[in-house]
Amino acid sequence: MKRTVFFISDGTGLTAEALGNSLLAQFEKVEFERVTVPYIDDVEKAEELVQRINTAARDNGGRPLVFDTIVKADIRKVISKADGFMVDIFGTFLDPLEQELQASSSYTVGRSHSISNESNYEKRIHAVNFALDNDDGARTRHYDEADLILVGASRSGKTPTCLYLALQYGVKAANYPITDDDLDDQQLPEVLRPHRDKIFGLTIEPERLAVIRNERRPNSRYASMKQCMHEVEEIETMYRRERIPFMNTTAYSVEEISTRIMVTTGLKRLR
Repeated sequence: MKRTVFFISDGTGLTAEALGNSLLAQFEKVEFERVTVPYIDDVEKAEELVQRINTAARDNGGRPLVFDTIVKADIRKVISKADGFMVDIFGTFLDPLEQELQASSSYTVGRSHSISNESNYEKRIHAVNFALDNDDGARTRHYDEADLILVGASRSGKTPTCLYLALQYGVKAANYPITDDDLDDQQLPEVLRPHRDKIFGLTIEPERLAVIRNERRPNSRYASMKQCMHEVEEIETMYRRERIPFMNTTAYSVEEISTRIMVTTGLKRLR
């Protein structure tokens, strides 16, 4: 049976989604229909949401799961009346923390996603702009400014990883696509050699690469299995010869790829 899941918040809902999805990921055999409802910031909205949850319970024949990060007590009281399995994320953890720290929570709406350090926020924005400006080998002359340069075959996950690293960690990441021309002599491209200490390689299973490329250019040489196998094999050989650290992205999300890169390279995130 499919279970409906509500992620509700008086802010963006990102915290409820993140923690809720982490828990739901442990139940691979259960199918979930996810609904995110942000900015439930007054009693009227809460009462309307209770009706929505109750309707889902009646139509689906089972209680929805409700993950909430509601801060205000009056709104939480209304939500608690819904016919759902309630997971009060803040309520579960804030009370014990208050006792341990002998301090009261500020109960501030949206605190976890507010701009607590304006300087670091600006640095993350600059890092995102850097990733966009230096995507796909566009501006190699700016590599002196980079914290990291991702290399790999076209469509191996370089761009989304660079953007995630920038937004989440404040890392100025550029990326450079390794092409057939770069593989002729099995050496690191000339433009990258002065920056080899910043380079990290991505690779991917040829079968997966072919699927991704076929979505972009169906039935092309670029997307053929033969071409994908050739590029992956040659690029991995180059990594090993040049002693470039690398990872296979096939089975990992962009979040996991980024975290592994941070751990492997020792780069530090902005706080």
